[in-house]
Amino acid sequence: MNKDTPKNTIRNRARFILGCILVFSLFLFVKIYSVQVVHSDYFSEKADRQYQRPANAFNRGTVYFSDKENRIISAATVRTGFILVINPSTLQKNGTVESTYQAISKVLPEGYLDYEDYIKRANKVGDTYEEVKRQLEENYGETISALKIPGVSLYKDKWRYYPGGNLASHTLGFMAYKENDIAGRYGLERFYEDSLRRDSDKAYSNFFAELFSNIKTVATGKSLEADIVTTIEPHTQAYLESALKGISDTYSSQKTGGIIMNPKTGEIVAMALYPSFDPNHFGKERDLGIFKNDLVESVYEMGSIIKPLTMAVGIDLGVVNAKTTYNDKGFVTSDNRTFYNFDKKGRGVITLQEALAKSLNTGFAFVVDKVGIEKFGEYFRSFEIGQKTDIDLPNEVAGLASNLNSPRKIEYYTASFGQGIAFTPIGLTKAFASIANGGELVKPYVVKRYDYMIGGSKTVEPKVGKRVIKEDTARQVRDMMVYNVDNSLFDGKAKNPRYSIGGKTGTAQIAENGKYAEDRFLHSFVGFLPASDPKFLVFLYTVNPRGVRYSSETLAQPFIDTTKYLINYYQIPPDR
Repeated sequence: MNKDTPKNTIRNRARFILGCILVFSLFLFVKIYSVQVVHSDYFSEKADRQYQRPANAFNRGTVYFSDKENRIISAATVRTGFILVINPSTLQKNGTVESTYQAISKVLPEGYLDYEDYIKRANKVGDTYEEVKRQLEENYGETISALKIPGVSLYKDKWRYYPGGNLASHTLGFMAYKENDIAGRYGLERFYEDSLRRDSDKAYSNFFAELFSNIKTVATGKSLEADIVTTIEPHTQAYLESALKGISDTYSSQKTGGIIMNPKTGEIVAMALYPSFDPNHFGKERDLGIFKNDLVESVYEMGSIIKPLTMAVGIDLGVVNAKTTYNDKGFVTSDNRTFYNFDKKGRGVITLQEALAKSLNTGFAFVVDKVGIEKFGEYFRSFEIGQKTDIDLPNEVAGLASNLNSPRKIEYYTASFGQGIAFTPIGLTKAFASIANGGELVKPYVVKRYDYMIGGSKTVEPKVGKRVIKEDTARQVRDMMVYNVDNSLFDGKAKNPRYSIGGKTGTAQIAENGKYAEDRFLHSFVGFLPASDPKFLVFLYTVNPRGVRYSSETLAQPFIDTTKYLINYYQIPPDR
C-alpha cells in the first residue's frame, strides 16, 4: 500500500467538502437574489393575501418619464390601496346603515363616497357583501380600519395609476377591460403590452427555471418583462400642453397638437393634443374620439409649411436657389384649373426667398417647372410622405401621396404648396428633421430604455436612415427659414438677436365632401433652433380655429414663446 494514500484521501475529502460548501453557497446566493430582488414584488404580495383576494392581485411594469438630467419620474405605475366592503345584513341587524355612512364620510373628502349608491347597496335584503368603493387610498383605508366598524371590511387592492393625471395622456394611453381581459388599450400601454404585462399569480419554482424560461422567451422573439423609460421630458411636456390649451381656448379650435423632437436622433421630447383626458378617470369621457392620438392616427393637408421641402428639391438638383427670380403673376393655370396666391395679387419679378417669406404659391409652382414632375415626385416620395414612420405607438397610419403618381402637372403644383398630399403630424415632423439635421431621415421614437425584471437593461439606439438631400442643401433651406423669422414674422419683431431661429407658417383649407371649405382651415407652424446646429424641432397645428384666417395669427407667437422656453430651460448657448 502506498504510504501517500492517506494524505491523498484527506485532500480529496477536503476538496469534496469545500466543493459542497461552494455549491451550497452559490445556491443560497441565487435563492436570496431570487426572493429579494427578482421576485420581491411577488412574495410581498403573497404576504398580503390575508387582506387581498386573488382577483385583485394586479401587477404591471412601470412607465417612466426622463427629465433633462436623465432622472426618471413615474408616469404610469401600480398603486396600492383598499376595496371598501360592507355587510348589509350586519348593518341592517345593528341598525347602523346611516351611522356607518356618516362615520366613514368623516374620514373621506366630501363627495368621495356616493351616498345614494351606498344606501342602495346597504339596504339589500339578505346580502352579505357589497363593494362600496374601489381604489381607496391607503391613508383613508387605514383610518377607516382603525375605527373597527362592525359590518365594514377592507381588502387590499392594486390598480394602474398615472401620477401626472392628464400629462402625456395620449402618449401613455391607459388600461381597460375587454370582456374579462384587462390590458393596455391605447398609447404606450398598448404598444408595449408584452413588456409591461406581469403574471402575478405564477408560482416560481426556482430561479433557474425562470432563467431558462426567459432564455426561451428571448429565443422565440417574445418580449421580456420590463419597465420602460420614455424620451418624454415631463417639464417640457407640461409646457407644451399648457401652450396648446392656450391656443385652443383663445381661438375655440376643434383640436390642437404639437411635437418637440431632437431632429438628429428622432427622440420625442414632448408630444401632446388638446383636449386631453385623465387616464385615471377615462370612464368619465363620453366621446371615445378623445382617446385617438391624431399625432400618429390622422392625416392632414398641411399647406404652406411644405414649401421649404419643395425648395429643398430645387436646391438639391441645382436648378434654383434663394436668389433665383421669377415673374409672379399672382396665379397659375394648368390642366384647366387655376390657383392663386393667398391674396390673388401678383408682385412681378421677385426672388424665391421673397416667395417663401410671403408664402406665394406661384413661386413653388415655378420650382416644379424647373425640377420637372418626375424628379419632384421622386424627391417627395423619398421624404417618405406615403409611409408610416414606425414610431413606437399603436394605430399609426401612412400619409397620402398618390397624387405624386399622376401624369397631370396640376397635382405636383398643388403638392408643392401642401395641398393634395397629406401627412400625419409625426410624418411631417420626420420629413422636416432632414432639413434641420443636415439631410438625413430619422426614425421618431418614444421609449429609450428597457429595464428588465430579471436584471440588466437595454438602451434603444437612434436609427438614422437614408440621406434625402445634401448637407449644403439643408443649410441653405435653414437659412431661408431663418430669414422668414428675422424679417417677415411680425414684420421682423420676432427676430432673436442672440439665436438664429428658422420657421414657416402654413394655412390649408380643410377638404369636405370632395371640395375645400371656404371657412374651415388647418393652421400649422414648423421651426427649429438654433439654426446653425438645431437641438430642437417644433411642430404646432390647430384645426378650425375661429375668427382668424392665417396661422401667423394663431401659432407664430406660441412658437416664439416655445423657443424662449427651450433656450432657457435647456440653457442653449447662443449662436449669434
